[in-house]
Amino acid sequence: MTDALAPLLRPFECKSLSMRNRVAMAPMTRTFSPGYVPNDEVVGYYRRRAEAGVGLIITEGTTVGHKAANGYERVPALHGEAAMAGWKKVVDAVHEAGGQIIPQLWHVGSVRREGIGPDPQVPGHSPSGLFRPGKENGHAMTRDDIADVVAAFADSARQAKEAGFDGVEIHGAHGYLIDQFFWEGTNVRDDEYGGSMANRGRFAEEIIRAVRAAVGDDFAIVLRFSQWKQQDYEARLAHTPEQLGEFLAPLSAAGVDIFHASTRRFWQPEFEGSDLNLAGWTRKLTGKPAITVGSVGLDDDFMNGGKMGMGGDAAPVGIDELLRRMAADEFDLVAVGRALLVDPEWLLKLREARSEEILPFTKAALMSLS
Repeated sequence: MTDALAPLLRPFECKSLSMRNRVAMAPMTRTFSPGYVPNDEVVGYYRRRAEAGVGLIITEGTTVGHKAANGYERVPALHGEAAMAGWKKVVDAVHEAGGQIIPQLWHVGSVRREGIGPDPQVPGHSPSGLFRPGKENGHAMTRDDIADVVAAFADSARQAKEAGFDGVEIHGAHGYLIDQFFWEGTNVRDDEYGGSMANRGRFAEEIIRAVRAAVGDDFAIVLRFSQWKQQDYEARLAHTPEQLGEFLAPLSAAGVDIFHASTRRFWQPEFEGSDLNLAGWTRKLTGKPAITVGSVGLDDDFMNGGKMGMGGDAAPVGIDELLRRMAADEFDLVAVGRALLVDPEWLLKLREARSEEILPFTKAALMSLS
């Protein structure tokens, strides 16, 4: 099986990243960090995936140090002495197992509801006070609010580097704050942060530049983005390759090193007339490395009724189509979600020709997430 897996097992390097293979663990929200601090259970969770050969761990979403960043209790923070001490243990454990690890920096925007900690009185913050088109929730951000959030992303990135992480991923997908600025459905501002695609991308550009200034030129910055939103699975930022190029070019110029193109099914073409998926088009248009993701190794698409978007029950399937696309250099890396969530040894079992032992994903698995 190892020869067949060769496209997946090639090393990969980009600035501070030096990966032993092309497999990343996708970020998946877990709510297993009491008091917003990763504990020894979290250490073990990530260490097990690294011990089984995963090249790069992308952590669950970690909240930046802004008062409205958090949207779920028990989600780990990426700021403050206690949380960073917990993350230092995670980083050390992954490195000892031969893997690399980056945190996903997250602000949930108008997904936040009042009553959520750390300060239950703080409402959700978003570009226009909208959760989705026509549905209000929370506070429309002022320019001062925007500056505060930009600074919070930069500060969390700085703390990540100090803790020994190998890079950072900025969460700009799935209808959370940065994506709420991208999306016309939730950004109806009439200032320099709204209107045209260029204006709607300005907030993300400012975050990327601030993060770059905080971490230096040689530290890898990944940006996760998506067409779909949790508020609308059919939403699209770009309807043509030309529009996608218009969207991506300023973000690339601002300092993104790797684009993480989030899709629900990695094998689906993004635009008519080409088999390229979103990651493939992103790589072609920007010249930057791209990560693909979406139902890798499972027989269904996520968003099939499961908790927090993790999907319903799914059986393991082969990855021949993924390997074909990787061999053709359509994209550079693959992020694996539920398959690694339920089975830390997913990649190891593939390498050792033990695919029949790979565990199926079930809703019951969400209760343990070990």
